[in-house]
Amino acid sequence: MKVTVDLPEDIATGLGTSQEQLARVLLESAAIEGYRSKMLSEEQVRRMLGLESRLEVHQFLKIHGVPLNYSVDDLEHDLAVIRSNPA
Repeated sequence: MKVTVDLPEDIATGLGTSQEQLARVLLESAAIEGYRSKMLSEEQVRRMLGLESRLEVHQFLKIHGVPLNYSVDDLEHDLAVIRSNPA
């Protein structure tokens, strides 16, 4: 889906130096806010930004100061999986 955004020229100039850069800044901002608000999952952020792996999503979020949505239940599940698959 394509989305069109109308911005005053001075604001658009302040956000990026080209249309492509501005589009990326706005896309990344939407991904960050979507993840922070729990409207988007890691997988949706990965697909939205064209990232190759979950680790790239984690790196992107870390660079932007966004903590992972990782609960105690997630940790317990991960530990159970590790324990059930001994090396």
